[in-house]
Parts: sequence; structure tokens; C-alpha cells
Amino acid sequence: MKIPDTTANLQQTLGKEMSSKRALLIDRYPNARTSLRMMLSAMGVGLIDNAGTSADVFRQLRAHRFDIILSDYLLEDERDSQQLLEELREQHLLPRSTVFIVITSERAYHNVVSVAELAPDDYLIKPFTAHELNVRLARALYKKRFFAKLYEHLDNGAYVEALVTCERLIRQDSGFRFDALRFKGEILNTLGSHAEAQRVYQQVLAQRAVPWARMGLAMALRGQQQMSEAEAFGQSLIDDFPEFIAAYDFLAEVQEEVGKLPEAQEVLQRAAMISPNNSTRQRMVGDVAARNQDLQAAERAYGKVLQRRRNSSLRDIDDYTNLSRVMLDRGHTTAARLVTEELRRDWRGNQQGEFAALVMESLCANKEGEPAKAKRAVEKALILHEALKDEGRSAAVSEKLALDLAHACLVTGDEENAREIARRIAAENHENRIMIAQVQSIYAKTGKAADGQALLAQVGREIVELNNRGVLAARRGDVEGSVKLLMEAAERVPNLQFLVNATKAIFTLLERKGWDPVLARRGIRFLQLAQAREMRNPKVVSARELYQRVARKYGVATVPFSASGTLRGKGSFL
Repeated sequence: MKIPDTTANLQQTLGKEMSSKRALLIDRYPNARTSLRMMLSAMGVGLIDNAGTSADVFRQLRAHRFDIILSDYLLEDERDSQQLLEELREQHLLPRSTVFIVITSERAYHNVVSVAELAPDDYLIKPFTAHELNVRLARALYKKRFFAKLYEHLDNGAYVEALVTCERLIRQDSGFRFDALRFKGEILNTLGSHAEAQRVYQQVLAQRAVPWARMGLAMALRGQQQMSEAEAFGQSLIDDFPEFIAAYDFLAEVQEEVGKLPEAQEVLQRAAMISPNNSTRQRMVGDVAARNQDLQAAERAYGKVLQRRRNSSLRDIDDYTNLSRVMLDRGHTTAARLVTEELRRDWRGNQQGEFAALVMESLCANKEGEPAKAKRAVEKALILHEALKDEGRSAAVSEKLALDLAHACLVTGDEENAREIARRIAAENHENRIMIAQVQSIYAKTGKAADGQALLAQVGREIVELNNRGVLAARRGDVEGSVKLLMEAAERVPNLQFLVNATKAIFTLLERKGWDPVLARRGIRFLQLAQAREMRNPKVVSARELYQRVARKYGVATVPFSASGTLRGKGSFL
């Protein structure tokens, strides 16, 4: 099926589908929305809704599924469509099947790069004609139609089925062969089949020198632990395509992984200068700069994140505590206290917000030489932390903030609570070098570095012992005993390794012995927890594929997973 070569042919191919399409027009000005409505109506689009504010957008998207979204770049209250698109993606309100086109009068380099970086399906520069919109929209809709089944699998996290669909699409005579190869390479990298992904990207590069294929090849090399080659590919990609922003993030990750923190920070700062409106990257700059002890750069980056996200649905308690923490480390206690007061004001009535404010208040008071005040604040924070745990909301407290609580406990002399909190974080993140370093850091800051090292060593021994018990049982052929031990380990220490091991053990047992709804529920819960930690980790993807395969074997309906790793939809699936 070849792509039609004219707009008229495209519309003829789409045919009566246009009358069933639902569109959302986002613009502050009613006259602009009216003009767009007339253009879409002339194209035959049947259902057209309007949104004048971001709140309207979220309300509409939670109520309806849209095929087309046309958004003006500038929104209300100095917000823009880049923020909106970032929020919709992070909240999983924008399926891959939706055409998202940004309409802008912005010709400034930074703004255009920022919009393009988030990869909307297209963007139109004002003024434009109805014919221009017609051409762009028809082509975008046709492409969505061609990849519809693939998008469905990807949105559901069904990567094996997505790969099969990719192979079928590649064999078709269409204008989207290279797009399909790009999807295939990305899926193979996600599945951990890096050598096979490498061959796909090399096949593409033999025909076209496209930056995305070089990027995919670099990722495949990294997946095969060829770090120096991956770094070289990332660097050459930036040199040859300086506006290909994703390459900067990749290179920084590789450099940090091999211990080149200053280089990683410099690369991220270059990317942030090219595309300054991406708050996610600004947070990455802040994180790396803080680990690199460049506290001035960290404070500047975290400040930009807080400023950008303050009035958005993506605002996060960590945006306040990150900034306050680095201000304290710089000795800017008064400024840190002002941020803490802002946190309390902006999150008034929210228990997590009050908890965070108490933790940072305690650290501020300690810096100000008021130990009694610091102790009172941390005692209140501990009570609130227990209340959050009792209500099942402790997961809403980030690990960074939990470490701040442990730090506050240490500086006020409560070593027992500090140890309990730090031990849990270390156990649940024992493969995360960054988090382990942060655990060590809070002990070093309080002059207890040896205690921190001893704690981490003990946690490491316990992790090995817990894992070995389940593995040895499996090797002895005691599958049921292994499942029991691995489930106990995952319940006791819900880190990524144990959660994946328990999930795989459960569904391997069900594949052999038959479907058990109760046991399957536990396996799905472990899988959900693993996905919440690292959705695209190849081990997590493999565990999800095993669950889906075993469920299909016994004719059990599965509820698809969202991009966040949580189960979508309601009702019984067992």
C-alpha cells in the first residue's frame, strides 16, 4: 500500500473516516478557534471541540479520545504548547494514534527547536492557508492509520506483538518503510536484543545517513556494554547534527555511567541552552550538577524547573525540595527557608506537601543553629510519615525526600530512624549507584561516613543471601519453593531485581501447573511495582511478555498496561 501522492488522493483514501474523526482546537482566542473550525469542517471532520485554557484541555482529554489536536503555541498565563505536550505525555493522556500539531507565529530559534524536540506530528508557522493545513493534516492522519495496530501494541506495552506488526509493515510497499525500521530498532533495543537492533540500524545507515539511526546504533552499542564506542557515536552525532537534542541526553548518560560527571554536566548544559524550555532536562542538569558538587549550576537549574512547573499539572514537591536542599548545601539558609515557605503555601492542605515542608524546615533550623526547633520539626515529620504509610500513600514520598528525612534524623541525633529509612532505600535501590552514593552522602555530611559504609555493606550481604535462597531452590528443581522464597524476598525488599524475579517465577510456575487467579494477582502486583520503577528496562519488559504469554495460553484476558506501568481500565481480568 503506497502512500497517495496528492492531498486529494489522501482524502479519497481516508474517505468517510474523516466524518468520524474528533478534533480538539486549543487557542486563547475564540476567533482563531472559529477559523480553524471552518478549515476542519471543510475537510469533512465531523466532531470538533474547543479549549481556551489548559484546564479545558485536560477536562476534554479525560472525557474523550481525540484523533486530532491543533494547539496554538502560546497558551494562557504565559504557558505554551511545549509545556502542554510535556504534561500530556507524562500523564499518559495522549495516545500515539492522536495527531498533535502545534501552530505558532514563533520564529525564534530556541522556541522552534523546543517545539520540534518534543516531536509533535507537525508544526505550522502562521500565517498559513487552509490548503497547507489540509496537506499536513491529511498526511499525518494517513500515517497514523498505517501504524494504527503498532501504536496500539506500543501503548499497551506489548512489545513482542509490536515487533511482529513491524515486520509485517516493513514488507508492505509503502512510503513508511524507514519509519517501520525505526520502530523495529527501538523495540529491539527495548527488548534487550541489542545485537539485532544494531543490524537494523546498520541496514538503514547503508542506505540513508539519518541521525536517528546513528542514535539507535549508539544505544545498541551501549546495551552491549561497548561504552567507549557508544560515547564516540554520541559525540560524533552531536558534532554532525548539533540540533539533534536527544543525542546530548544519551551522551550525558553514557558519560555519567563511565564516571565522567563533569563532561556529562557540560553536555546537558549545552542541550539546555539550545532548548531552554524543557523542564525535564533542566532537572537532569540540576541532578548531575549536584552530584558533581557544582552547587551554583544546580541551584540555577532547579530554580528554572520550579519557575517553569510552578503553575502546571507537572508541579512536583521535589521541585521545591531539590532547590531548597542545594541552597542549604551552599549555605543560603534564608533562601532555602523562603522556598520551604513557598512549598507549604503552594501545597496547603496536602499531607505530602506538609511532610516535605517539615523535613526541610528541620534541616533549615539545624543550619541556623536551632537544634530544638530542628528536633520538633523532624518529630512532626516522622509522625506524618507514619500516617502516610498507614494510609498506603508512602509511595508518594520520593526517595530523595525520604533521604532528606533520614538526614534530618541524623543531624538531630535520631540515628535509629535514620538507619531504618536509609537501609530501606539502599535495599530497594542496591543496583542504583546514584542512590547508593546519596545514602553514603547523608552519612558523610554528618561526620558518620564509616557508619554509612557499614550499613551499605550489611544491606549488600542481605540482598545476596535473599537472592541466593530462591535461586538455589530453583536449581534443586523445587519450583514452588523457589516461588515462595522469591515472593518473600520481593515483599521484604521490593527492589527491581526481586520484583522481576518473583514475577517471572510466578508465571513460569503457572505456565507449568495451570492458572491460579490468586497467585496471578500477586505476580501482576509485583510486575506493576517493577514497572513503576523502570517501565522500559529489558528485564521488566521480559517479565511483562511472560505474563501476557501465559495468560493467552489459558485464555485469560489481560488488561493492557499504560506507559506508566500501571494497569489500565477496570473490571476483572483473572
